[in-house]
Amino acid sequence: MVLHTRLISDAEFDRFVALPENADRNFEFIAGEIVEVVSNSKASRIAIKIVSRVSVYVDDHKLGRVTGADGGYVVYGEKYIPDAAFVSYARQPAAPDVPYNPIAPDLAIEVLSPGNSETEMIRKIGNYLAAGTVVWVADPENQTVDVYTPNRPRQTLRMGGVLDGGDVLPGFRLALDRIFSDGAA
Repeated sequence: MVLHTRLISDAEFDRFVALPENADRNFEFIAGEIVEVVSNSKASRIAIKIVSRVSVYVDDHKLGRVTGADGGYVVYGEKYIPDAAFVSYARQPAAPDVPYNPIAPDLAIEVLSPGNSETEMIRKIGNYLAAGTVVWVADPENQTVDVYTPNRPRQTLRMGGVLDGGDVLPGFRLALDRIFSDGAA
């Protein structure tokens, strides 16, 4: 949800998000606009299924750090809050203590919710790829995951498919059935 009608600067964005009334809200800075990050319970459930598996894998293999839906990143001068992200120790040995990590993640995980506009997602994916980030975009409605890897064609995975960590998380595998099933008997 875009919150204003004029383009703003990065500094204006930082002042806006620092206001006391915005302390418990998440915002992205996309194309000069403030965009409030709003999810829903379905997207949140799917995100936690993915991030919990990625986080355990990363911890078990001592690969780096994983952030959840409150972890922001600076990507090509814009500020994004993916549903989850991974940064390797090799790229960032020390954990930053800032609202928006100054480097783009190695892996960004986005789960589509009704608040995501197609225009925003196209821009974000393009910027992530330009920054060298692999992007997984999970679509709860279609039960698919699009895998975007820099300099490679998009790969669309469907139910029955397996999400593979590729070069970013070597050996990581997660069946889409595990992501999109609701666990009810």
